[in-house]
Amino acid sequence: MRISITARLALLAVLLSLITSLALAGLIWQQTHDDAIEALRRDTAQQADAFAAVYRSGGVAALTEAITDAQADDDSLVALVVDRGGVRRLGVGPDRLAFAPAAESFRIAMLGTSGDWAGQEAGIAIRPLGRDWLVTGRMLDDWERAQRTIERALLLAVLLSLVLGVCGGLVLTRYVTRRLNRIAGAVDAVAAGDLTRRVGTEGGGGDAFDRLSLRIDGMLDRIDRLMAELRIVTDSIAHDLRSPIARLRARAEAAATADHPQQREVALAGLIAETDLVMRMLAVLLEISRSEAVTRDALVALDPVELIEEIADLYAPVVEEAGMRFDVELPPGPVAPVPMHRELLSQALANLIDNALRHGAAGGAIALSLTTTTEELRLTAADRGPGIAAADRAQALSRFGRLDRARSLPGAGLGLALVESVARLHGGRLELGDNDPGLIATIVVPV
Repeated sequence: MRISITARLALLAVLLSLITSLALAGLIWQQTHDDAIEALRRDTAQQADAFAAVYRSGGVAALTEAITDAQADDDSLVALVVDRGGVRRLGVGPDRLAFAPAAESFRIAMLGTSGDWAGQEAGIAIRPLGRDWLVTGRMLDDWERAQRTIERALLLAVLLSLVLGVCGGLVLTRYVTRRLNRIAGAVDAVAAGDLTRRVGTEGGGGDAFDRLSLRIDGMLDRIDRLMAELRIVTDSIAHDLRSPIARLRARAEAAATADHPQQREVALAGLIAETDLVMRMLAVLLEISRSEAVTRDALVALDPVELIEEIADLYAPVVEEAGMRFDVELPPGPVAPVPMHRELLSQALANLIDNALRHGAAGGAIALSLTTTTEELRLTAADRGPGIAAADRAQALSRFGRLDRARSLPGAGLGLALVESVARLHGGRLELGDNDPGLIATIVVPV
């Protein structure tokens, strides 16, 4: 018969409570038993020494009087003098011992075999007394009654802990079931198509279920964002590729129907340019998909200063050829290696510089910089162009998001989307700011 996970948790809670209670009860019983035996041994030895001292100082008469006085105050007392055969000569005890007397510092034994002493156990000490033996001790009746009382109390405690364990198991399973049902409800809702459903947290969000809920909600947020981006991409591809494809068809018809060779060459050149634009759009889309498919395991520790220097060496001639100044700012000291994806991060920085070349040419300067803190790296590309207004930055970061003034320039509106995707791969973000005038684009990578 299969047992549900909640029933298993309840049984586990009961079992743990029972094992803990039994272990604790056993420890307490053993400790009290040992302490009681030790106290009995100590009292018996002191009593035997005291009676022996009385005998040495006053003889048999003084010993008999001392035993009588002691027995009047303690009815569990055993104190007698026996001969070598174990027959009682005086004192309180059986007429004959059930064993042959010999010197004993302490032992628990059955004293007699007949009468009221038959089957009675006592803790005794045996001392030599001239030619006889002094046997002293106490009956175990009181000690055994105390032990039975302790055992009953421990048994009651075990039963109580078992009841509490059952109650705790029920509370635990109810809590676990409620939290799991909440997670399962959110997952079922998402599976049914409701991507807005989230698990949420309870209280301070510090227990394992809350951490699991936060991770599931983060995964659902990413799925929701990817689905939204997929819808945008498909809609944008259908919209933005319509014009290039229409122009391709027009250029192809013009080239096919051109009577003059020069007209045909012009039409074919335009056809090639439109084809290159479509291919660039598809290539950037593939780069974005690639960056989103890469896992954090693919990141390796790289020197960010070396990466910036490579990009600067590559783009310095291009920027200077465009008639602009290229400034590079690096930290004064060494920078510790940081997990990065060299190829994708290089592509992202190249996109930022290409955007600065395309849109900030009028400003005459491009700055590439690296700044560090104890928590993050900031890789920044800044230009002196028209910049992007704060209200338009969300649109600029979306796929195929092109502002009105950029529609006359070549491009597909995918550059910043790729940069943001690469930043997310590194656990960071893309920040757009005002360079007054111009744009500051910063890839923030956590250290």
